[in-house]
Amino acid sequence: MNRFIIAEPQNCIGCRTCEVACALAHPLPGGEDMLSPANFNPRLKVIKGARVSTPVLCRQCDDAPCANACPSGAIVRRDDSIQVLQERCVGCKTCMVACPYGAMEVTTVPQAAGVLKSRAAKAVALKCDLCIDNPAGPACIASCPTKCLHMVDQQRMAAITKQRREQAALDVPSLPL
Repeated sequence: MNRFIIAEPQNCIGCRTCEVACALAHPLPGGEDMLSPANFNPRLKVIKGARVSTPVLCRQCDDAPCANACPSGAIVRRDDSIQVLQERCVGCKTCMVACPYGAMEVTTVPQAAGVLKSRAAKAVALKCDLCIDNPAGPACIASCPTKCLHMVDQQRMAAITKQRREQAALDVPSLPL
């Protein structure tokens, strides 16, 4: 089972601190050092409704539709997560269409001019990568002021499942035989 981040919508206040932390943790190549509307590209999005707000993140699917749909093999499984290899991404947006959670995004970044590069920008696919190269872990989890974001791994999923089964067993009224 792949690890993933889950949010508790009842605790999310919609402050978007997780988005800012994500954007700071993932500067795009060729971008400026300072965040601006033009280079603000977090890999999660906070959705605000009338009564609830919650971040939408990649679920790191075991049978990832985005990876299965990618024609260039740019989306791969690595370290119990689904990762995008930017050097292989062609920006076709097939992953965006395939993702059932709307967690994929394709954006363009400036590309250095060179002999073999004829374009001024390159399309890149972005999704939550669990801050896999950050020893401290996901920036969004550490930055959340209400601690509504949690990493779920196989051990935690087993504990949650056990707790829900026990709760279901205790809440069910006994049926007459």
